[in-house]
Amino acid sequence: MLPIAGSGPVERADAARNRQKIVRAAAELVATKGVEGLALDEVAAEAGVGIGTVYRRFPDKGALAQALLDQNEREFQEAFISGPPPLGPGAPAAQRLRAFMDAYVDRLETHGQLLMVAETETPMARFVTGAYRLHRNHLVALISEIDPGADAHFRADALLAPLAAAQYAHQRGSGMTTERIKRGLRNL
Repeated sequence: MLPIAGSGPVERADAARNRQKIVRAAAELVATKGVEGLALDEVAAEAGVGIGTVYRRFPDKGALAQALLDQNEREFQEAFISGPPPLGPGAPAAQRLRAFMDAYVDRLETHGQLLMVAETETPMARFVTGAYRLHRNHLVALISEIDPGADAHFRADALLAPLAAAQYAHQRGSGMTTERIKRGLRNL
């Protein structure tokens, strides 16, 4: 069974309520102030909890950003695991790979700033999440189907590398359009 975003141990009811209050408060701050306004002390004040409660649940902004992205990640995973083709099953592997890369770029376009916080605030955070492992395993399976003799693990990492949020932000800031980025990834 592959890891799914949000899966984990059951938490106490009061801890779950506090977590929900913190995530709602963080979402409100991001909506009103942008990602730059995501400060843990402000989140605590907005949620009506102590700063220690925030730090127990979220040791840094990256962990809180991951929580804010949880629903979007779930939807993305559902789309490529069981959604309609070409992103989901039923299309040839090469078409699914292209659809995955395009959908990932679309996610970066809409959630890139928050993804960048999630990926960069905690060292190696991008690579240790269940989401990254699932994305990588999905690409390994597709690449292995396309080219059984390929080093699918290396190629999966090579395809995911340019999808780092900071890389995407740099490309967009340099004037690249999403279509140019998608075209470049297809060529890669």
